[in-house]
Amino acid sequence: MNRWKTLESKYLHKSPFGNIRKDSCELPNGTVIEDYYVNEYAAWINAIVLTKDYKLVLVEQYRHVGEDFFLEVPAGKKEGNETDEEGIVREVKEETGYISEQKPILLGEFMVNPATQNNSVKTFLLLEAFQAYQQDLDETEDVKVRMVDFEQFGYQMTTKQIKSQLFTANAYFMAKNYLRQKEVER
Repeated sequence: MNRWKTLESKYLHKSPFGNIRKDSCELPNGTVIEDYYVNEYAAWINAIVLTKDYKLVLVEQYRHVGEDFFLEVPAGKKEGNETDEEGIVREVKEETGYISEQKPILLGEFMVNPATQNNSVKTFLLLEAFQAYQQDLDETEDVKVRMVDFEQFGYQMTTKQIKSQLFTANAYFMAKNYLRQKEVER
């Protein structure tokens, strides 16, 4: 297999939220796709946040496109020259008021949707978190902190008792796998 060639790129829309780009691409077999649309977004970070008693710290918020309220892991994007770790610690603190004295554990990094988007998401695990602050939300955020039993959460998601989204499910199952592996190593 060979890579595609980008013959031309043109921005159709640019905003602080993201950009839409139209590429003209030539495939290895010579076929040209004139209108290949790419959504450009900043990289995202998110975290599974667990308390000492294995409560999962989640945020509930309305999602306009989903037209409903969703339970999600705290998430966002880095600001300024932050490292990924600094960014997720800040996001968790702002959205939930929770912190951990332990360093964030990187669980994985994945492309969000490499067919149409250029960004990735890095998922972290914060252990032994505790509430030390009040939320510090932006004016566009209306976020409620929700605590859910970690062991029950997967079942609640897969049986639709809880409405969530793919990034939260992925983060949860990565954390569950990581913690199970740590148990085996003991």
